[in-house]
Amino acid sequence: MNAMDLERAKVHEADACLVLANKYCPDPDAEDAANIMRVISIKNYSDDIRVIIQLMQYHNKAYLLNIPSWDWKQGDDVICLAELKLGFIAQSCLAPGFSTMMANLFAMRSFKTSPDMAAWQNDYLQGTGCEMYTETLSPTFTGMTFSQASELCFVKLKLLLLAIEVKPEDGGDPKISINPRRSKLPTNTVGFFIAQSAEEVKRAWFYCKACHEDVKDENLIKKCKCKHLANKTGATPATPFSAALSKPLLNIKNSVMAKEENGSKPVMNGRLVPIGPNGLVDETYGGYHISYEVKKLMPTNKPADQQKNGKMEVGIADDQAKDFDFAKTEMKYDSTGMFHWTPARSIEDCILDRNQAAMTVLNGHVVVCLFADPDSPLIGLRNLVMPLRASNFHYHELKHVVIVGAVDYLRREWKTLQNLPKISVLNGSPLSRADLRAVNVNLCDMCVILSAKVPSNDDPTLADKEAILASLNIKAMTFGDIITNIESMGDSKDALNNMGDTTVKRPGPIYGTNVPMITELVNDSNVQFLDQDDDDDPDTELYLTQPFACGTAFAVSVLDSLMSTTYFNQNALTLIRSLITGGATPELEIILAEGAGLRGGYSTPDTLSHRDRCRVGQISLSDGPLATFGEGRKYQDLFVASLRNYGMLCIGLYRLRDAALTTVDATSKRYVITNPPFDFGLLPTDQVYVLLPFERKQSRFSFSETEV
Repeated sequence: MNAMDLERAKVHEADACLVLANKYCPDPDAEDAANIMRVISIKNYSDDIRVIIQLMQYHNKAYLLNIPSWDWKQGDDVICLAELKLGFIAQSCLAPGFSTMMANLFAMRSFKTSPDMAAWQNDYLQGTGCEMYTETLSPTFTGMTFSQASELCFVKLKLLLLAIEVKPEDGGDPKISINPRRSKLPTNTVGFFIAQSAEEVKRAWFYCKACHEDVKDENLIKKCKCKHLANKTGATPATPFSAALSKPLLNIKNSVMAKEENGSKPVMNGRLVPIGPNGLVDETYGGYHISYEVKKLMPTNKPADQQKNGKMEVGIADDQAKDFDFAKTEMKYDSTGMFHWTPARSIEDCILDRNQAAMTVLNGHVVVCLFADPDSPLIGLRNLVMPLRASNFHYHELKHVVIVGAVDYLRREWKTLQNLPKISVLNGSPLSRADLRAVNVNLCDMCVILSAKVPSNDDPTLADKEAILASLNIKAMTFGDIITNIESMGDSKDALNNMGDTTVKRPGPIYGTNVPMITELVNDSNVQFLDQDDDDDPDTELYLTQPFACGTAFAVSVLDSLMSTTYFNQNALTLIRSLITGGATPELEIILAEGAGLRGGYSTPDTLSHRDRCRVGQISLSDGPLATFGEGRKYQDLFVASLRNYGMLCIGLYRLRDAALTTVDATSKRYVITNPPFDFGLLPTDQVYVLLPFERKQSRFSFSETEV
């Protein structure tokens, strides 16, 4: 705050300035306000310095946009702990253990396996050594689809290609596209990789089809002599000339490629789905998207469509009014098209009492156990619910969210939740077994345990007492009587379908130890109390503990390493945010900064095209279309078949800790293996983390509904 101190620290000569938050502060809003003032002071002293700031609360991000010299294009960035923490937990509701995988990806660690360790620990540790890297793809990749490039990288280069950066021809901001479909890679595409080291990732830049096609050892793929003769490989040379091709030529080339690739272009509501730069279907979501409300104020910019019947079309509203009748069109998505939306409901309409909850056949839902006092600081529950309401899910796939907690606190949070569908509230206590039975905690897909209470400074161990007690309470429960009730109900499929879950209804676990659960901890060391049968030393680092490796515990401290990751690679944060938040864009943040919450929008071809983006999923190898790979096949076979046949990108495994188990029983625990080696053997009990493409129509198998 003092210019003299900034002078002494030579801030004006620094590469960047990192502002850290006190995560254990009693008043998060006051902490954020103080740190934002520090940023204002730093920017006032040196307006061109790059600033990366940690904020506690999501709603405080809006104030940074008011700083005149704040510019994310220059590298300024904000790491919002509430947004990312709850986003990680939300993705774990869709794919248990995913929070652990992502946290390990941006923590910069090397690993050492040891013969003294259990086999599962060595497998897990190998994954913790993986990190996220960016590298420009060699000219050999030019013109390939993303699937072809990803397969080549994995099989030949032993690299996992997750996403690409798409640069618009009009010179707009580049966007990150995760596992895109129908895309031809332009020259000098930047790829996002998961690998053990930056040295490994260099292979993607060095790879030359002419020199390396017959090379079996990926370590021998080094810079070759014919880099300047890239034409011989059949690819476009990586020269300034190719980048400076005239746009009409590029457009002709891309339109021909699109026709050859698709046969016919996708049409929706009688209009073409928008084709973005480089002939890609515009399915990216890392950059700005302008909502319908903003677009209808702007003139259209489509030369081919502008002269019809001898007159110029002026507004997009007129243009789109032909597509549908506004009076009959129901708003199903928010104005950006990224999230499911519903007209605001009062909290009273969503409150269930114990009897109503018991009468509602809840199954395959998410139970949120929330400890909060009426005056506790808001934790931003919308950051937990919004990723579960992303528009790349079909409505019937959305998991019902049931919040068990104090209604007085939830009334204060409700303004941010009122437009999100399928939320119920049970006014009760997460420590009450009667309340937990009423919401069928044994039949849920995930039970999330959160606390909004301010930790006291007296004893850090007591900061997580409620969360630990709730976790142990659920594990101690038995559900034998409820199983018989569920089974005796016979074919009550209509009631079940009304809850929006069409999965095959499985009997729930008899013991609480097998209820899928993730507990948020304030203090890392308290992880030792979550698992009574583990043998973790109290001084063990969080990432090495069993509950973290199994994905059943998450602590906000793991987000600290994201500061250094962002400093070294700003795109990594954009990619993580895209994966974790379900598609929050800078434009959405501007809308939310207005304070009026999510706005509904009419479904236009443009907003509907935003649904076409991939999402995180988990698939079982015990049954379904991929069951044959569980019979001792190698991970590479699964990776290639999933990508070719279903467009799914495999990124890791969730394996039983006791691999000798052939049946999954109450004591079975799983652990996360990030990006296993290509020759890693598969088991029938394994589950696979995948990035699923959006399916406009339900296919024969819906992977999101594969039985656990």
